[in-house]
Amino acid sequence: MQKMTLTRGRHAMTKPLFRIGSALLNTPAPRPVDGTAVPYIGFAPAHRTGGMPLLDALAARQTSREFADTPLDHTTLGDLLWAADGINRARDGGRTAPSALGGYEIDVYVLLASGAYRYDPVAHALSLVVAADLRAMTGYQEFLGHAPVNLVYVADLTRMQDVPHAQREAFAAASTGAILQNVYLFCASTGLAAAARGWMNRSALATNLKLPVGSVALLAQTVGHFAAGREPLTPDEDFSTAAF
Repeated sequence: MQKMTLTRGRHAMTKPLFRIGSALLNTPAPRPVDGTAVPYIGFAPAHRTGGMPLLDALAARQTSREFADTPLDHTTLGDLLWAADGINRARDGGRTAPSALGGYEIDVYVLLASGAYRYDPVAHALSLVVAADLRAMTGYQEFLGHAPVNLVYVADLTRMQDVPHAQREAFAAASTGAILQNVYLFCASTGLAAAARGWMNRSALATNLKLPVGSVALLAQTVGHFAAGREPLTPDEDFSTAAF
């Protein structure tokens, strides 16, 4: 992907040399899993305290397109998924991300080298969907096939019976944006790299993830460790003096 760098004040901003595309390019085929695709992955209760202060995390939030292929450890993956859309109020099943009328129409699919899974917030666990490595199918960037985790946010519009049909995708997109930002802030807090995107072959994903009728993949997001030589962004002490 070609890029150009614009400098404003002391800050460099990298922009791609093309507009967001709508064309569906050739999508990589599913790959065999690395190891064994276990049917169920349970997690210990997520850590709910600690981490970086919110304003520091906002200042450090960034998109990275260079990832190491080092897997996330089990605890970090569980904490990541809880931060994304886990249950934070046991009394009523409330989530870390909002949903119109409490429909919770977004499913988080977790694509790993060991298989494609769906996150169950109630059980705080992953259930196997497909015993295949589908990571490279979540977009067109080179890093997708080796970054350890690719999340796909899927809206099940059939859960939105109380929302007018014409407004369902808009409401689902708002919920997805909240989940996506939760992931970005978790990654900023824990020193992980992340990259979200919307340009992907949704038909191919729907087929390979065996999505039910009425479900649509809205966005995808890669999470992993920074590539060697790339460091997490730290808040800029001179940010307030920069010219934008």
